[in-house]
Formats: sequence, structure tokens, C-alpha cells
Amino acid sequence: MHSLANYKKIIDAFPRMKIGVVADLVADIYVYGRPFRLSREAPVIVVRYEGEETVPGGGANTVNNIARLGAKVFPVGVVGEDGPGRQLKGYFEKEGVETGGIFSSRERATVSKTRLLAGDLHASRRQVVRIDREITSTVRPALEDKILGYMEEVNRAVNAWVVSDYGYDIVTPRVLEKVKSFAREKPVVVDSRYRILDFAGVTILAPNEQEAEAASLEMRNSECGVRNSALRDPHSEFEGGLLKIGKTLMDRLNPEALLITRGNRGMMLFEKSGGVEDIPISGPNEVTDVTGAGDTVTALLGLAIPTGANFSQAARLSNYAAGVVVMKNGTATLTREELIAAIQKEMPKSK
Repeated sequence: MHSLANYKKIIDAFPRMKIGVVADLVADIYVYGRPFRLSREAPVIVVRYEGEETVPGGGANTVNNIARLGAKVFPVGVVGEDGPGRQLKGYFEKEGVETGGIFSSRERATVSKTRLLAGDLHASRRQVVRIDREITSTVRPALEDKILGYMEEVNRAVNAWVVSDYGYDIVTPRVLEKVKSFAREKPVVVDSRYRILDFAGVTILAPNEQEAEAASLEMRNSECGVRNSALRDPHSEFEGGLLKIGKTLMDRLNPEALLITRGNRGMMLFEKSGGVEDIPISGPNEVTDVTGAGDTVTALLGLAIPTGANFSQAARLSNYAAGVVVMKNGTATLTREELIAAIQKEMPKSK
């Protein structure tokens, strides 16, 4: 089941996949500079501007990961009629990504995260500050109608859906119900930062351990009115807190599977059959940059499952992929060739 040949067969099927992605689209803006003196105005370092770039972040990074792995991807999201929004759409158009589902709004600025990175010529650049620009208005009904219409149209073509919910309001109540209806006919993978409990009945949920713990506590608080201390330690032994959290969420939300990511402690996979699999980290423990690793995990699940991969294979493929992107700076993606190389390197450990 976990042979290199089987993984290659799954990966070779990626270019035949068509994936719909409902996503909170974020523009990750990187401004690069070199520190050269202290300011006379305040006790701060003056950084000389050297350049900048805008790349897909948030749910847009999930879209980018799927596209870079060869699949046809149909993003569904909203950007503002502004520079970052135009840059995001332009980026995807150059990559051959279908942009008919990326709707522009005059009432909403594009969500952006601007990072200033500074460093000397022969030193790694360090993040000095990050400035976030977030939404200040909700999706209006007329725009929501367009989103739902596009989703219905695309659903006839796609093999699976991915939801990348960063809490920026793309998943309205009506969009949520549409996603749940799709889950009755094809795989739906969900990564939701704050609303795991809203996605009962989807195929697989992929929270990190902090999100899973928060959801389990919210559920217990609403049902019992008190905190259950038995659920408060996701860092305990395998039989301890995280196992209880996973089983609690499985019982409440009834997905086919639940994959909890744990950073340098790997992942834990829960399946409806009752099986639980502890998946160790892929690659070195020391990472370069964890930015966007969760998006890569979600992308791989969304790609692998509709090819016929079982949940264990899909989870381990996402683990291998995450091990590649965390060794890259910034919001990163990987290729099929890099993924296969990572599996070849790690296979002796996984046997």
C-alpha cells in the first residue's frame, strides 16, 4: 500500500484531476531590503528598498499548490479592485489557472499580508515586520449569487472540492450549504481556521492541533457549559489528549476522516472505521519556514483522494509534501518531481 510504485501511480494521475477550491484569497507581499544605518528620527534601522513581489497566500496558496502539481484548478474567491487583487489574478492567468471564479469587488479590499524582509548581502533575510490588511465588509447577496452560480457550473466538471477557510468570509452560510451538498456526491476536503464545527459531514477535515483543540473545547463548552480538562493537552502521549480530541471531533462531525497536523511532531489520522494512525514528520526537524505548509497539506489531500488513494496514502503524501515546502523560504509550492524525490529519500524510514 505504501510503496514507491503506488505513490508514483497516484502522483502521475494528478494532471488528470480537476479540483474546485473555495478559498479566502490572500496576497502575500514580500518587500526586500538591506539595513544600512540607524534613523535620525527614531531608534530604528533604516532599510534600503531592493525590490518586492506578490505571491498567492492563504487559500490562494492552496490553489497555487494544486496548479503547480499539474492539476486543473478552479478557484472560487473574492479580491478587491486594487493592486494586490489585480496582481493575484495576473499571477494565476500566467500560470494557466482558470480565473472565472475570482470575483472583483469594489466594496472589499484584497486581503494582504505585507512582510518586510531585511538582511545583508551574504546573510539570510529576516522578517522585520508584517502588516495585515483585512476585509471590512461582508459578501453582498448579488456577489454571493454569482459565486454560487459559478460553483454549480464548475461542480459538473471537477473531481473534488477543497475549502480553504481563513475566516475572511468567503464561506457564507449559503456557500457552506452548497459545499455540504457537494460532499454527498464527491470528495470535499476542508481546512478551516475557526469554523471546523460548521463542516459536519464532509469527506475529510484537516485542522492543525491548536484548531482541533479549540473546536473540541468549543463543542464541550456548548454542550456541557464547562471546560473539560481532559481535552486540554494535545501535546501529551498518543493515548492522551490528542486522541480524545480526534475521537470527539469524529463522533460529532462524522467525516470520513480527520487529519490533525502537528508541526514537527507529524500528523495523526483518524478514520470512520475507528482506525488511528500516527504519522511521523517527513524530512528534518529543523525547518526553514512553515509559512503555507498547511495549504500544501490541504492541496495534496484534495488531489490524492479523487485519484483513488486511500486516506492513509493521501495523508502520507501530504506529509512528504509539507516536508519539502517547509525547507523553502516564504509561501512555497513544490513540483511532482520534488515530491517523488522526497518519497524516495524517506521510504526507508517509513517502512
